[in-house]
Amino acid sequence: MTDRVTLDRPWLTLDLGQPMQVLSWALNRPGFVIADRIVWREVRNADLPEDLDVAVWFDDALQARGVADSVAFLTSRDIRRFCTAEAQVGDTHVFCLATVGLSNAERIGQRLPYHAPPTGTINVAVQISTGLTQAAMLEAMSLAVQARTAAIMDAEIRIGPDRLPATGTGTDCVAVAAPEGSTCFAGLHTALGEAVGRAVYDAVSRGARDWKAEPRPGQ
Repeated sequence: MTDRVTLDRPWLTLDLGQPMQVLSWALNRPGFVIADRIVWREVRNADLPEDLDVAVWFDDALQARGVADSVAFLTSRDIRRFCTAEAQVGDTHVFCLATVGLSNAERIGQRLPYHAPPTGTINVAVQISTGLTQAAMLEAMSLAVQARTAAIMDAEIRIGPDRLPATGTGTDCVAVAAPEGSTCFAGLHTALGEAVGRAVYDAVSRGARDWKAEPRPGQ
């Protein structure tokens, strides 16, 4: 499925191959929508001055690119460092494409002092082969988020005065795509749940390891 991934910096595109239901909280098309691609737009701090209406700017950029009907992520992560993973369990195939930046890492239930503009985020696209109901899409989303969190905690990005493991970043976004269908369940006991968890965990883990290994200013 990596042949459906196109890098044209500052854009990264996952072609879903057909229109699918996509669930996300993406800035441009949140909630349940129909889309045939998920795209990333890499930005630098200079692209997003404090007085900018980011939603309007992003809509204009998507229109100019001809992908306004996509589900789209914004990230300051170098999109050339994207990571992919696949999992096949029974008849279910899951593909995950993730970009992982952790400069604004956070831990659930607490917040570090905000520093604007945010730098780095985790963006995860999950494509599922099985046709799902909306209820199963919601359950699959919960597992994708759980897998992302487990991967970040296992990477031991320690933050805050207590140096506790981060669980994500302040600007994470996840999109789950699947055909419409009759499969009603996607829990941890199912083949679907196993495949979603494995693909997302592997892609995000690889991205976190890459980010940790990169030199930082002052190192």
